[in-house]
Amino acid sequence: MWTPIFAFAAAFLLIVTAGVLIFYRGSAYRRLSQIVVSPSQAALLTGITGITPVARIEKLLQPFQGVVPRSAKEVSNLRKMLAQAGYREARHVNTYYAAKVLAPAGLCLLATFSGSLPLTPLFVYATAAGLGFLVPDFWLGRLISARKLNIRLGLPEALDLLVVCVEAGLSLDKSILRTSEEMRVSQPAIADELSLISLEQRAGRPRADAWNECAERTGVDTVRALASLIIQADKFGTSVGKALRAQADSLRTRRRQNAEEQAAKTTVKLVFPLVLLIFPSLFVVTLGPSMIVMFEAFQKYFV
Repeated sequence: MWTPIFAFAAAFLLIVTAGVLIFYRGSAYRRLSQIVVSPSQAALLTGITGITPVARIEKLLQPFQGVVPRSAKEVSNLRKMLAQAGYREARHVNTYYAAKVLAPAGLCLLATFSGSLPLTPLFVYATAAGLGFLVPDFWLGRLISARKLNIRLGLPEALDLLVVCVEAGLSLDKSILRTSEEMRVSQPAIADELSLISLEQRAGRPRADAWNECAERTGVDTVRALASLIIQADKFGTSVGKALRAQADSLRTRRRQNAEEQAAKTTVKLVFPLVLLIFPSLFVVTLGPSMIVMFEAFQKYFV
């Protein structure tokens, strides 16, 4: 009984020690480099801290990145999904494939330490490996859904700020850049997409291509509609400010309608917990004493 507990405690201490060595050693070196007198020693310490914790984690995950086979089509689809979640670098793809290996291994170790192997070891290991292999997909799906929801809810405020900037005399490109800077804290996902659009346009990419790429990258229908609106306004020479204001009002009305729809669905969704959880307890409380009295009254006829 004590063997799994000691094994779990040893593994926990090992993980905590590794985390302390990886994440907090750099800050200690930086503090030491600020108080040393010799410039050569300071340069040595700052050189030691040149490797960031993210780089150390990538180096630790490197042996597990090539275990799962991958194809060009699969990697392309994965890049698109990671971009929808806000991860666009190549290292994120390698981290995903490393997680496909480490998650099943971690769940198998957890099953070993939990003492559930005497039941059916083959079934336990197969279940743990299958769940661990699917955990990165579920986690990525949740990140994509959360980011799409944040973009969909924060887009009306971004359009209002764009309208203010455009009507104040700024060009559309400058308005996009200023909006991305102002919404960096409140809506980081929208600010990230707008700053990327601004960078692509400054690099020489056409406005239509930049907005279409943003619509494909986010996968949000409202962003796709906004991209079509801006492209049409730029093509036909209509007022961008009026179009953006009308789009913002439409999105705000749709958001309010969605909230009303979700509120109307709550009455139907409450039926199941009422029937399965609350009504049985009420029956036990109300009918329990009477059932006891009836049982005691009829008990003499059956003894």
